Amino acid sequence: MPPMHSTGTALDADWLGACRAAASGLRAILRAAPATRERAVETGERGEGGDRTLVIDQAAEDAVFAQLERLRAEGHRFTAVSEERGEVDFGGGSVRVVIDPIDGSLNAKRLLPSCALSIAVADGPTMADVAFGYVLDFGTGEEWSATRGGGARLDGVALDPRLPERRGRSGRLEVLGLEQADPRWLAPVAGALEQETERLRVLGSIALTICQVGAARIDAMLSLRRCRGVDAAAAQLIAREAGALVAFPGGGDGPLAVPLDVVAHAPIVCARSPETLAALSRLTA
Repeated sequence: MPPMHSTGTALDADWLGACRAAASGLRAILRAAPATRERAVETGERGEGGDRTLVIDQAAEDAVFAQLERLRAEGHRFTAVSEERGEVDFGGGSVRVVIDPIDGSLNAKRLLPSCALSIAVADGPTMADVAFGYVLDFGTGEEWSATRGGGARLDGVALDPRLPERRGRSGRLEVLGLEQADPRWLAPVAGALEQETERLRVLGSIALTICQVGAARIDAMLSLRRCRGVDAAAAQLIAREAGALVAFPGGGDGPLAVPLDVVAHAPIVCARSPETLAALSRLTA
């Protein structure tokens, strides 16, 4: 991946190396808990994102924070924002590191394959400010990454930003990814979704679903409810650098104005054409 230009800030750190080291630690944690009865153990606390914290969530976050401590020891200064701990000061500065140690915790607990490590590095407070994104799919082993203005890569190979969405004979999208697919939230939009797509896919990981749109494996995606910044920060940069469009309808002044924090501010929509982005954004109103 092309390096980011020197900025004189923590953006200059070896974030790809740190992410890979953290991913290695997380793989070991998941291997050490091979059964649902082990992965389902809770700590008895709730993370800053509001979910009950699993022991594997806490261990995964510890593995990531060990790499952040190493970077701070090298002289880099930043603020970390993580699903479990919330905001943690690593010496201040304008750089923010946004972490979801296991996106798709329910899948990980149930031994379903779609779960991921997600890490984003930004030089400002919003989605538009993300400069580096990393998503590691623990199910497939695929590594997704992107640098702002430098393109996106899958296992080190550049993703083609020219890939279009695909539509079937009906004129509808071939495949639409859906997240936060609680039946209570799905029912009110089911008729509208029927008009937009021929097939739905629910992976159970916002980060991975966004990445699939980046690779044009899925034509578009949307969340039925507001998502947290930690869930989408890295993947939305990967998708945009891979030629997709991203918006957080109702999330502020501009499609990428939502804050990089653990609060669920707005739904996310990702598509490979402006027309599809607009059509799906209307479904989140």
